[in-house]
Amino acid sequence: MQPPFQNDDIDLEAAIASARPQLVEFLSHCPDWLLTTSQCFLPGMALNILDGVTDHREKVSVLLDLLEKAGPATWKQFVQYLCMECDLPLDLEILLISSAGEGNLTQKQEACTDVGARSSVSKGFARRRRSNSPVSDKDVKQQRLDTSEKYQHLLIDSIRQRCGSRRPAGSAAQEQTQPLAFNQAFVNLVIQQSKASRLKERTDKPREEVAGAPETEECADTAVKVSDLFRSAVPSGKTRVIFLFGKPGTGKTMLMHRICQKWAEGILPQFLFTFLFEFRQLNLLKRKLTLKELLFDLFLQPEDSPDAVFQNLLENAWHTLIIFDGLDEFAANMDMSSSSKGSPTLTSRMSISELFADLCHGKLLPGCTVLVTSRPKRIPDFLLNTVDLLAEIRGFDHEKVEEYVSRYFHQHSFKEQAIAHLKSNTKLLSMCLIPALCYVVCTCLEYLLLKHQKSVELPQTMTQFYIKMLLIFINKQQGESAGGEETQLNSNKKAILGLCDLALKGLEDKKLIFYVGDIPEHVKEFASLHGLLTVFEVKTSGTCPEAGYAFVHLSLQEFFAALCLMVSKRVDKNYLRKKFSLKSKWTLKNEAKTELMESFHIFLSGLSSKECRTFLMLLAEQDEAWVQDKQDAILQSLKKLAATHLTGPKVIELCHCTFETQDLEVAQHIGSLLNFKYEFKNFRLTPLDMSALVFVINLGQDLTHLDFAGCLMDTDCLEVLAGCKNVEHLSFRSRRCGDEFAAALSKSLRGMGSLKKLELTGGSITAEGMTNLVQASSQCLQIEEINLQDNRIQDPEVKKVMNLISRMQKLKKIDLSNNDLSLDAVLTLAKEVTACQNAAELHVRKDTVIIYFSGPSGKVPRSLDLMWEENKEHVIPTRHMKLCLQHHSLSSQHAKEIVAILQSCPCLSEVDLSGNKLGDEGCSCLLESLPWISISKQLDLSQNRLSVNGICSLLKSVNTCQKMTEVQVGLCHETAVLRFTEDREFASLPPREEPVFSTDDQQFGEENQTPTASKKIRLTDSRFQASDLEKLCAVLKECSGISELELNNNWISLNSVFFLAQSLSTLEHIKTMNLSLGHPQVVHLTFWERIRVRSTSRRRSSFLAFPKHVAKGRCFRLRDCRLGPEDVTRLCQILTQCPQLTEIDLSGNSLNDQTIERLLSFLPYFCHLTLLSIRNNTFSPCCTVLLINSINLCERLRMVEVRSSENAFLHLGASTQSQKTSCRLTDCAIGQGQIDELCRVLEQRGWLAEVDFSRNQLGDEGLRCLLDHLRRVPVSCSLNLSHNRISQDGVLHLINDFATSGNTTEVQVSLCSKATLIIKLTSRDDPRKILRLAECNFQPEHLEKLYSLLEKCTGLTEYISSNNNMTVQAAERLLYSLRKNLCPLKISIEEPWVRKESVTNLLELAVQACGDITEITICKDKTLFRLGVKFPHCPEKVESVDSRLNLPEVKHACFYQRVCEKCAQLQELRWCHVELHNDEAEMLVRILLPLSELKKFGLTSSSIMPTGIDYLIMGLQNFQTIEELNLGHMKLGSAVIPALVLGLREMPFLKKLILNHNSIGNDGCSRLAEALRNMHYMEEINLSHNKIGDAGLINLAAVLLEMQNLKRIDLSGNNPSPAGGEKLMEALAYCKHIEELILSRNAFGGRMAVKLALCLPHMTNLKILHLQNNNIGPAGGMELARALVACGLLEEISLSENNLGEESIHALSEGLPCFEHLRKIDLKLCRITDDASKSLSHGFQQCPSMEEIILSWNALGDGGAQELASALPGMEKLKMLDLEKNRIGTCGATKLAEELAKCPAIQFIRLWDNPVPRGLAENLTSQDPRLCFSFYYREESLPD
Repeated sequence: MQPPFQNDDIDLEAAIASARPQLVEFLSHCPDWLLTTSQCFLPGMALNILDGVTDHREKVSVLLDLLEKAGPATWKQFVQYLCMECDLPLDLEILLISSAGEGNLTQKQEACTDVGARSSVSKGFARRRRSNSPVSDKDVKQQRLDTSEKYQHLLIDSIRQRCGSRRPAGSAAQEQTQPLAFNQAFVNLVIQQSKASRLKERTDKPREEVAGAPETEECADTAVKVSDLFRSAVPSGKTRVIFLFGKPGTGKTMLMHRICQKWAEGILPQFLFTFLFEFRQLNLLKRKLTLKELLFDLFLQPEDSPDAVFQNLLENAWHTLIIFDGLDEFAANMDMSSSSKGSPTLTSRMSISELFADLCHGKLLPGCTVLVTSRPKRIPDFLLNTVDLLAEIRGFDHEKVEEYVSRYFHQHSFKEQAIAHLKSNTKLLSMCLIPALCYVVCTCLEYLLLKHQKSVELPQTMTQFYIKMLLIFINKQQGESAGGEETQLNSNKKAILGLCDLALKGLEDKKLIFYVGDIPEHVKEFASLHGLLTVFEVKTSGTCPEAGYAFVHLSLQEFFAALCLMVSKRVDKNYLRKKFSLKSKWTLKNEAKTELMESFHIFLSGLSSKECRTFLMLLAEQDEAWVQDKQDAILQSLKKLAATHLTGPKVIELCHCTFETQDLEVAQHIGSLLNFKYEFKNFRLTPLDMSALVFVINLGQDLTHLDFAGCLMDTDCLEVLAGCKNVEHLSFRSRRCGDEFAAALSKSLRGMGSLKKLELTGGSITAEGMTNLVQASSQCLQIEEINLQDNRIQDPEVKKVMNLISRMQKLKKIDLSNNDLSLDAVLTLAKEVTACQNAAELHVRKDTVIIYFSGPSGKVPRSLDLMWEENKEHVIPTRHMKLCLQHHSLSSQHAKEIVAILQSCPCLSEVDLSGNKLGDEGCSCLLESLPWISISKQLDLSQNRLSVNGICSLLKSVNTCQKMTEVQVGLCHETAVLRFTEDREFASLPPREEPVFSTDDQQFGEENQTPTASKKIRLTDSRFQASDLEKLCAVLKECSGISELELNNNWISLNSVFFLAQSLSTLEHIKTMNLSLGHPQVVHLTFWERIRVRSTSRRRSSFLAFPKHVAKGRCFRLRDCRLGPEDVTRLCQILTQCPQLTEIDLSGNSLNDQTIERLLSFLPYFCHLTLLSIRNNTFSPCCTVLLINSINLCERLRMVEVRSSENAFLHLGASTQSQKTSCRLTDCAIGQGQIDELCRVLEQRGWLAEVDFSRNQLGDEGLRCLLDHLRRVPVSCSLNLSHNRISQDGVLHLINDFATSGNTTEVQVSLCSKATLIIKLTSRDDPRKILRLAECNFQPEHLEKLYSLLEKCTGLTEYISSNNNMTVQAAERLLYSLRKNLCPLKISIEEPWVRKESVTNLLELAVQACGDITEITICKDKTLFRLGVKFPHCPEKVESVDSRLNLPEVKHACFYQRVCEKCAQLQELRWCHVELHNDEAEMLVRILLPLSELKKFGLTSSSIMPTGIDYLIMGLQNFQTIEELNLGHMKLGSAVIPALVLGLREMPFLKKLILNHNSIGNDGCSRLAEALRNMHYMEEINLSHNKIGDAGLINLAAVLLEMQNLKRIDLSGNNPSPAGGEKLMEALAYCKHIEELILSRNAFGGRMAVKLALCLPHMTNLKILHLQNNNIGPAGGMELARALVACGLLEEISLSENNLGEESIHALSEGLPCFEHLRKIDLKLCRITDDASKSLSHGFQQCPSMEEIILSWNALGDGGAQELASALPGMEKLKMLDLEKNRIGTCGATKLAEELAKCPAIQFIRLWDNPVPRGLAENLTSQDPRLCFSFYYREESLPD
């Protein structure tokens, strides 16, 4: 019997070769038997030649060669005989049988059997035979083989029937209606092998990324054939799992049928048995099965002996192939728990998932081959862990498409036309890469070409193709005679709708297979007739199979299901929106069921297109509005999805949906929303995906960024991408991107007209690929950046590449990092880059290689200077080049090459050679060439193994290279940096061989003096010893133009300090010397600026540097150094020799009393010293006295200040002429014991102008002692004793002294938290005598004593009492006690009861005062009651308070008459926040206002009844003598203005009219203007915040023209426009005497500012100008700043909250020196930066009267703060500097603190809300409390 299938000779040879080694080993144990057996199969051959061969293996090998050469038939007979006779190893037997087949014995075999029986066979070689069995082992095996052979035949027939020609349901189906591609000639699919590890990595991700392709990025995919899937070696006995995945329609099921068909044809001889299971059918099983039931009941039952067949299957597991198709369609959950626990038995019943898992794990049928297919969306972890071969079925490529189309149209004459049509349409070609769609396209194309061969218009989308395919199938079946498409559709409408319902119900129920009872007959008939359903047998048990129906493809079912939703009347818009989602394609790993609708949303989107509307209307029998309503619901859902967070795969799906709609408006909307969401990671992209993506991007309104990271894509995708017009940034990151990919991309670049940035990183591109890319990019002139990092570009064609790059005018950057470039390649690159005109920087650091470009170089400038007039070839180009060659092992042997590169580039800005190995030799070579190298900014030679000798060479270059500005060296940290200035005079010096100047030309022209380029030398952390300092100073003498020298951390000793101090005398240009021997050490010297004498001779220039004239002096600082008396003596002897030494700072040096005494003794010898500072040095009480006594040692001493017994400052004047001297000992723990000694010291010199003993511990006794000393010496002095623990008794003692002392003019006391106590004394006659008492917590006994003391004080001029527990009765007692006073007296009482008392009661209190009342002020908001009293020459007889209060006739006296009498001399009446009743208003109008002496009346912020206000306004008509009227904050509207105007007309002497914060408006203002016209004495008008607009303002402006005496006008906070502001400015120009102009918060704008600038020259008397918050911009600010200089009397300027701009600030700064009287300037919120700080600071210094500067809420940083700090010592009258809310940090705050020590007049500097570290802020405040970092400092610290 012949084998069931015939193998070719090649397969036989391969089988023999694989079995040969094991067969030789087995037969070598019985060579004689083999020789005898071979004679039967080789009868005509003499084998006696082998008798001499003694090696058994050699003999066996020769015999096998002879058997093989005898031919395939002989070999097969021999193998069959061998397997029957011998007990072969199972694996060897299977291998031999699979190659030779099984069959009955031939005659030769029978003959050999007889011979073999007689032959001697070794034990274990021949099969054992049972002697007692009637049947031999041979017969048993023969029977088993026969049974298996029979079952094999059954399998072959069954598979041929199932897979050979799978036909649609219904026998009536014809060939032309067969669905999709099942009956077309098979075309091999594209299969790419990958690794399971990458797929597992992606399935571990939580959601959408599992949809990605599984290939590992590190290894490129490998193309495989179908036959290659089964060839990989697997360990013996191990189950082999092959997993194939692919997207829908790529031909997975078709391939499985093809494999089964080929096996049935004998193409896969290694498999004896093949089984095919579809998961869609396995879903139908509800019961558990054994393995045997799975194979036999569900696939094919043996005709007989099933146990024998099953046993043979088990024995031949290696030759068994089990295929599971469509794992993604399996409904049950399949995870690690799916596998059975333990070792299952063959009789164990399990679920399908458990059977599948155990087969894959090898627990069942170990050694078999399991082939699984699935869509790439949900793969069990256990499968990933066991898979042996992983591959993706990708469908077709372009060649396969052409092959398929060629076969499809092979019978048609228009075959070439069809192929050309597809090739010309990129979108169609992309669709055809999916085999299922390729069939649909070909079907439609065939139909259209048959009808219209010349003009063919194919559908645009997949949905439209499916619709067209349906119509074509109907048309083919029914023919043209059945009518047009519309008629045919109507006739089949019922069946189509039924098919739609079936499809939707199946998807919703997760049902893919339908039984006969599930399908209506008319639907089944229609679908079967048109090839839309396929029929097959369904087995769920061993019983008779049933007929099962399924859509020929899952996507077809999805199409009809989507169609159902769109045409069903049962489906509304809400349900439609609910069903539409992009989530259907991605599944969670732990989901129990698989979602089947992968293309459902795409079909729904496609059906929403306008092109499908007619089809839907016909099918649904609805009008267009009904259909459009549903379509709009889908389109709106798409728009909403675009606005959500979408991952890469979802973006692609959304693009597919958008393309299907063919709605350009929707696509444009979605494209704009997705503009920043095109990021794709680790999944496969097909050309079809790319087409959809390009469609959406091209319709977007903005340029976008495409990022593909680890994504698989064919070069076909790049062809599609070439049509993407709106991509601006394109990025690829994948190792798969090699030269081939680069070449393909290069072809596509030209089509991307908007591309600016291209990235191909992490790839495998070599120099060839790079050249191709750059060459292609050079044609794309818009490209700005190319990134090729992390590829394999080792030796690029540098010259060619740079030549191409030079053409790219907009290119900015190329990144070649991590490409293993050689050192020679880097140097070549450096040479070419520096020569490239548009290159701006080459950055090389280790593996980093980046080239930056600046675009086309500018025009060559004209001659930069007369110096180069005749040498224009040396002119500096406009571009600047930065060269960085860091950490690249450059050594001294490369130095000359580097120099040559540097010299070749005349436009270098920075050169960084750090991290190399140049050493001293290489660096010296480079430094010697510096004069001939043009570097404008910096040269970095750090980490180049420099030694001290190298540093010396470096310092010499300071003289040779004139452009050098800074040298920074640190040997410990290997730092070596040289910085340069871009000085045109020194730029691009000519080569040495070509001198520019004639050596014999000695003429000099006119000389100009300009500052030389300052040079900073920082030699830090270099371990310089003291012995090196002399050498250093010698070098410094030769170095011209040094501005700073820093020698920090160089192990400097005290002797070195003395040597450096001496250099102050030897090096005359030293400005400051700052030394510290602490940790870290500090040695910092600054030098005065030098000038350069430059000749303007036509042929020659010379530069002579010498010290500038010293005008400001020098500073010496020594800190953190323990100095003894002898050390200080030596130091002072040195410093006294230093000319112009103005400041000495010896802080932190632990100076003891003796040392300080020695130091103070040298004070007279420091002729120019202005400040001696000793901070952070603890002073004993004795030392404090020594410091105070210094005022007696040096007559130039102006102030001695000691704070906290730690910080001392001695300020000295320039001369010994008489000036005020002051002493401040604050917080020094001074008690009673030190007062006597301090007073004796002070008396030697005569008491000083100011003595501050605040924050000490004097107590009452110390105060008494101090007062005793003051009585002895008549002095003029201000004495501050605040915070000295003074009690009420001490205060009363002080008041007693005040009352009896003639020289005490003022006492101010407060015993609250402020604890203020200030005494002012004068030696001259002073009529003032003022007593201020606040919050002294007086008890009744204290008050009584106080009043008795006041009775003694007859010269009191002012008494202020605030919150001293004074009751109304006590106030009456106070007034009584002051009855004997001789001078006019002002009495102020601030107590809470003032707020509660009525006006009448307060007036009753007022008339209790003795004398005539001249002023009554009531301010209830401040609880203030104030009286002005003038006493007659004859004392008034006054009864005691007690007696008067007890007399009933006094209580009932006529109150009004008493008021008239007491207030006859009343001149000022001011009431604020009072509540006037009608009777009180009547009293005011009838009695107080008519008083003849009343000049000033104010009623503000008060409440009064409407009748009262009318009465008051009418009463003003009799107020003829009034000079000042204030009715501010009274809510006066325009209604009362007419009455007020009548009153104003009766006030001819009125000078001040204040009506601020009312509601006067335009009408009221206009009426007021008329009244003001005749008021010729008017000096002040305040109409601020009155809602006055242009109309009122213009009328007012017309009146201002006539008011020649007007001095102050306030119109802030009104509502004018710029036009009204201009009219006002024109009028103000005529107010020659105007002194105060307040126009804040009017939003006038820049036009008003310009107008005001024109008027300012006429306001020569202007003193105060407020223009806060007026929208003044840079233009208006500039004009205003320039015009202000005409107002030389200005005292106060406010320009805050205006965006003036830097130029305006500079202009204002330039004008500041003109303001000699300027006291205050407010520039808050003006956006001032550090750039303006220098000019501002310089201007402030020129204002001699400046007291307050407000620069808060600006953008000043450390630089600005340092500039301001440097200017502080020059502003002698400055009291306050506000720098709140700026950007001042550590450096700025420290500098302010340092300079503040030199400014004793400054009261505080505000620094709240600046980025100063909290610890530093606390430290600085502790050193000087005037530095305020607190928001509330103003209230706590300002003196009253």
